[in-house]
Amino acid sequence: MGFFKKLFGKSMDELCAPVAGKAVPVSEVPDPTFAEGMLGNGIAIEPTAGKVCAPCDATVDTMFETGHAVSLTADFGAEILIHVGLETVTLKGKHFTIHCKNGDKVKKGDLLIEFDLDAIKAEGFNTITPMLVCNSDDYGTFNTTVGKAVTNADVVIELAK
Repeated sequence: MGFFKKLFGKSMDELCAPVAGKAVPVSEVPDPTFAEGMLGNGIAIEPTAGKVCAPCDATVDTMFETGHAVSLTADFGAEILIHVGLETVTLKGKHFTIHCKNGDKVKKGDLLIEFDLDAIKAEGFNTITPMLVCNSDDYGTFNTTVGKAVTNADVVIELAK
């Protein structure tokens, strides 16, 4: 954050990776709803572990009862959607364990969802996990870090209004 503050004279809000894995451009998600930015700009992660953690301090807006997705509002205002895999809603909660509920205040790194990565893959689902900022148009600066392995401690999106 210090680098961008020095370079641009403003501090950047940060989102860490919600899952461990390889960060890739959201355009690589094989679903046009995500890849074409219909829900907002962001990144995607090819997960190597089955834990979704809060990418920042936030409030849980919607924890989907199936556990396949969660929407959050960051304390700094970003509206975040984390979606585990593609078409995983059809699993109806199978292979997912929910660790939070609507209205919960969460801190960066808090466990939100656990999922059985191998079981989901074995059922034929793509497990790529997009994280979108649904109000990304509110940010004049939107930087992503992709092309490398990340953990929840790694910043993958930096934004500023």
